[in-house]
Order: sequence, then structure tokens, then C-alpha cells
Amino acid sequence: MKQFFVFIMSITLLGSCKKQNADFLSYPTPVNENLWTNYSKESTLFKLWSPTAEEVTLRLFKTGNDSNSFETFSLESAKSGIWQKNLTKDLDGIYYTYQVKINGRWLEETPGMYAKAVGVNGNRAMVLDLNATNPDKWEKDKGPVISHLNKAIIYELQIRDLTIHPESGSSLPGSYLGLVEEGTKGTGNISTGIDHLKELGITHVHLLPTFDHYSIDETNLDTPQYNWGYDPQNYNVPEGSFSSDPFNAAVRIKEFKQMVKAFHDNDIGVILDVAYNHTGKTEEANFNQEAPGYYYRHWKDGSYADAAACGNETASERAMMQKFIIESVMYWTKEYHVDGFRIDLMGIHDITTMNKISDAVKKINPDALLYGEGWTAKDSPLPEEKRALKKHMKQLPQIAAFSDDIRDGIKGSVFEDESTGFVSGAKNTEESIKFGVVGAIQHPQLDYEKVNYSNAPWALEPWQSINYVSCHDNHTLFDKLKISKPKADSEELIAMDKLANAIVLTSQGTPFLHAGVEMLRTKNGEHNSYNLPDSINQINWNWKTEHKEVFEYYKNLISLRKAHPAFYMKNAADVVNNLNFQTVKDGIVSYIIKDNANNDDWKNILVIYNAKNKTIFHEIKGTWQEGVSGDNFDLEGKRTLKNKIKVPALSMYIAFQK
Repeated sequence: MKQFFVFIMSITLLGSCKKQNADFLSYPTPVNENLWTNYSKESTLFKLWSPTAEEVTLRLFKTGNDSNSFETFSLESAKSGIWQKNLTKDLDGIYYTYQVKINGRWLEETPGMYAKAVGVNGNRAMVLDLNATNPDKWEKDKGPVISHLNKAIIYELQIRDLTIHPESGSSLPGSYLGLVEEGTKGTGNISTGIDHLKELGITHVHLLPTFDHYSIDETNLDTPQYNWGYDPQNYNVPEGSFSSDPFNAAVRIKEFKQMVKAFHDNDIGVILDVAYNHTGKTEEANFNQEAPGYYYRHWKDGSYADAAACGNETASERAMMQKFIIESVMYWTKEYHVDGFRIDLMGIHDITTMNKISDAVKKINPDALLYGEGWTAKDSPLPEEKRALKKHMKQLPQIAAFSDDIRDGIKGSVFEDESTGFVSGAKNTEESIKFGVVGAIQHPQLDYEKVNYSNAPWALEPWQSINYVSCHDNHTLFDKLKISKPKADSEELIAMDKLANAIVLTSQGTPFLHAGVEMLRTKNGEHNSYNLPDSINQINWNWKTEHKEVFEYYKNLISLRKAHPAFYMKNAADVVNNLNFQTVKDGIVSYIIKDNANNDDWKNILVIYNAKNKTIFHEIKGTWQEGVSGDNFDLEGKRTLKNKIKVPALSMYIAFQK
């Protein structure tokens, strides 16, 4: 997550926060009250929590924009700061807003932070019978079952990127439904879209933020617009710009559900990227129109804290913010059948809240994946020992964190363009590779003082380490290799690229791939493309044709991992007992996984990573079969090996014994 937005704070609100900051903890906190708009054909109950409000007005509209209110009501003050009004008529399809008066001043209208449906650009909420948005057989819809989390193979994508290029063959480019449109083809009759994902073999798609965000003007979609979406507006509503009609609040909901069901029908899970750590605006945010200042952290002088580097940070430790986050993830899990969450800048949230989130989600979907960035962008008033940081993952037993250790160990620092890693010739990176191989756990053969970032294991179990080498942030893998190794030729760069994710996909952590890496995706050297045009961000499907051998290599890697559970052992004890490192020296790491680990068909597996620019010879004892050499995958093992193995330059080699 990058620093995307610049905000101008209101002097009025800042002064209010200074004055009220000490009082926030004295607010009544009705954490067991249902604050969601409750619809039935007979009546709709509207609720809002605003403990300092003097009045709250409810306005009804026929449309989601450009119309005057046709009816206005005053909400009634109830207990614990709750305001409510029950209207006894069928309001299905009617839009509404709230407006709160505090200290004699009317704040801006808001759809309410618990809005489930909104009109164009998210300014008005809509009363909606959600059952009417369910696809056929929705009640039977279910995501993939995974016996343990590192069995998942995650593919991170932005919805628009996969289908917006003309060669995608999509009839619905840039949309929810376009993403799951079957039968699309590119030049050379290659499969694109969801058919490409099925061919590749991934198990889960990770969607960059698809909640309603500010960046895109949904009234002007004929003009191409682009943003990753890390500027939350309405957390519980799908983004309208990916729908066929953002003006009709029901359409985006129905199409999002259709997308999820289509993925599930193809045994692919759907993970949402969520940014509860900050709001896209500060003074104007819905939170601040209902309980000014309460939902945010502040420094002692009353100024907004900004650990997100986006103008503000939310206060997950406060009862009503914690309630909101937990209920929001539960809502997405129940209503939209999503299969997990990627938590943006998870280190901003407190450990207690994160554990409550995982407990709540797992009760609904035991197979859900939860993982996040175990860091902050800037400092926070939340004491470090309370933060859900990577080094505190042992206190977060159901959650995983991204391993920047293996990421930068493989390819070099994301913060230094010229920095290199194991595959690109850096010295003394072997322990960082080993650290990634075992999934950041305690292993007797690791020298933790030599690991690049972590001088101690931080994972309880190997699946808690999200192993990756590239994502939406920073350069694509191919761009990073090209920039850091300017003298390398195309053949060398491709070999480095393959070796990088060969390490990821044969390591014990949970593997994570950046969309397009399997066809040498480039952003023309851009590293922060959050608002750059489609020409930079799109998947150019001609790459799949041009780099067919790279795609086939990734496809074979995924097939290898899925066929051999020794690469995703269930727990740390199994990894310690069954994985032994062999040769570890400059540019070479090898290890054996033994004794039919995790019920694998292969009794013993030898994995060799050769990052040297030359062929090496690796001594072996006994008789082995060749499984992988260079681009050749032979899982039947037709070639017998004795004494020495010839390992090609810049490649992974696998041998096995039955």
C-alpha cells in the first residue's frame, strides 16, 4: 500500500478532535446492538450511532443522485447514543441519507457507515431486499475446501487489469462479469480471463480493493479511469465502476455475487483486499459525519495520526471501530461468500482485534484465508507491543503475514532499484532463502542472524508465511530484475524470473503470485502504478504468446506443488522432522524432504536452487529419478541418476526417490 492521497484537514474538525479526544473513551459503546438498516416488506428500521448528536435527520430519495428528497424524518434518540426510526411501509429500492447535528452545526449528509447498497459514487444508501440479488443456486454456493492454508496458491489481481486489453477477447472488459466470462481468446487462440486462471492452476484469486472507493467517478465511466482503490468510502458495498450500471444500487451487488459464484463453480476461492486501517478522506469521511474523531487515532496535540501515510489511521482498539470491522468481514463472508481477506497495513490494527476478526470469519467459513502486511507505513500512537506486526505473528495463530524476508532475499530490496537478491547474484542471501523455504518457523539448521530482516523465527506454523516475490506494490518481478541487472541478456533474465517463483512454489509457506508474472508482466519500469493508465497496468495477452515457455513453466510448477503435498506440510513439527538442508554455499541451496512427508507419493525429494550463472554438479548418494531439470518436468521420473547430478545454470532441479 502506497502513500496515495494528500488531505487538507479541517481546522474546525481538528479543534473538535483536540477538545473531544480525551472524552472518546467515555462514549457509550453499544457493541451488541444491530446498527445495520433492517429491511422487510412491512417496515424498515433505520439506526445510527452518534453519541454527541443533538438531532439526526433521515431523507428519502427516488434516485441515487440528482433528485430532491421526497420525505424527511427526524430520528428518535434511543439508548447509548443510538438514533433510530422505524418506517412501516415497503421501501425496497428507495435511497436515503442521514444528517447529524452536533454543537449547533449540521454535518454533511452520509449514507451511513453500515450502508449495504449505494447509488452512483456512493453518496446515498439504498434500502434493498438483498435476497433479490442472489444468483441461481446461491444457497448451495461454496468456495474451495482446503485442509490447510499453504495448500492454497494465491493469484493477486486488479479486476480491470485482466480483461481491459483488446487482446483479452472479453465482451465485458474491466468488469466483475468480464473477469469470469468463459471462452475468451487472444491472438493464437490462447485462453484468457478465467480460462487462463484455470489453465494456470491457481486456487484463489486475491482481488485488489473492490469495496466502494472514492477514486473513480462512476458517472463518467466512458472516460478511462484507473485506481487500485485503497481509498475506502463505503466498506460494505462493492465498487460501482466494475459493474454494468453504477446508478442502480442493486446491480453491482448482483454482479459481484455472480462473479463469486462463477469462481466457486470453477473451484477458485475469492479473497478480498480490505483497508480498514484508514479512510479515503478524513473530514468528509462517513465516520466523521456520525461520530467526529471517534474512529481515528490522534496524537496528544489532537492532530490525526497517520500510520497509513494516507492522512489518517483508524482506532481498531476502540469498541465501536472494532465492532464495525468485525461485523464488516462477517457481512462479506456471509452475504457474498468470500473466502478470506488480505488486511492492508495490518500492523496498524491491534492484536486483539485481529484475533477477533479471525475467530469471527472462521466460524462462518473454516476454510477462509486471512493474511496481511505485518507492518505500518509510518509511526502510530498504538504501542508497538499491541500492533499486529510480523514479529508478533505467534500471537496471531489463525492469521498469516507477508514475508518480505523471502521477497527481498530472492530478488533484492524493493526500496533500492539496483539491489539484487539470490537469483540475481547477491552474496550472503542463502539464509534468507532457507528462512523462506521453512516458512519463517524455528528450524535447527538456520542461522537467524544471517537472515536479511528477521533475526528470529516469527511464524508458529509454515502456512503463516505468505511467500512471494512480487505484488501490485513496487516493480513487477521482470522489471525489477531488468533494472537491477542491466547487463543481463533476455535469456538470463527469464531464467532468474523462473527460479524466483520456483523457490516460492516449492517452499513451505503459502505461495502468492502477482497477476501476469507467469508471462513476464512489465509496467515499463513504473513501480507505483496505483493511478496510472491501463496502458501501464493492463495484462497484455500477447505476452502469453510471446513467452509461452515461461507460462508453461509456471503451469508446471503449480502442477508439481499440487501433486506433491511434501511442499506444503501441515505444521512446523513436520517441517523440522522432514526437511534437511544439504548444500548451502554461495549461490546454491539444496535440501531433502524425506520419509513421504505429508503422505507424499515420493519417499524422498531433493530440491536444488542453482543461482549461479553456470552449470554445477551436485553429489548424491544412492539412486534417484529426475523430476525437474531446467524447463523439463517429468514427474514419472524416467531418467535414473547416480553419483552426481548436472544442474543447469540459474535453475531449480528436483530429483526424487520412490
